[in-house]
Amino acid sequence: MSMRFDWYQSETKVVITVLLKGAIEKNYDVKIEAQKVHMTADGHELLLHLLHPIVVERSSHKAYATKVEITLAKETGVRWENLEQKAEPVQVLSTRQAKNWDRLVSEEEKIDEKEAKGEAALNQLFKKIYSSSSPEVQKAMNKSFSESGGTVLSTNWNEVCKEKVTVKPPEGTEFREWEK
Repeated sequence: MSMRFDWYQSETKVVITVLLKGAIEKNYDVKIEAQKVHMTADGHELLLHLLHPIVVERSSHKAYATKVEITLAKETGVRWENLEQKAEPVQVLSTRQAKNWDRLVSEEEKIDEKEAKGEAALNQLFKKIYSSSSPEVQKAMNKSFSESGGTVLSTNWNEVCKEKVTVKPPEGTEFREWEK
């Protein structure tokens, strides 16, 4: 049985998204060659003869909850008209719906957030807060984190700008200066 997939490209890479729930449990396997990608997973198969050569050493794949993402490093910055060597018929191209790339990126971010756990999820949350904050909030976060040795993270610039942020270790622990 074949697998459903989609792809997009940048100047330096081609990304193939294969829709496959529980890829790890389905023993997925990806083989990447200079002009071929072959993926299998418990009775499913995807074989692509690529339009242009890629750099195998800089290419990779990763499994997520609902998909496998295969990232191929382009050998040259040429724009690919098609993913595979044989061109699609013109009538198929005209009936395809336009992709809403903003929605696709938003869905990717939601999936990444759901898959993150523990400290990774916390770091992801901090990155999101930082990237969507004003310059004042970013300054407050940087100053409080660096001056406190990573024990305080404040978003209040009016409070942080007045004086040095003191170290506040977690309850039950003590802070010690590094001995020179």
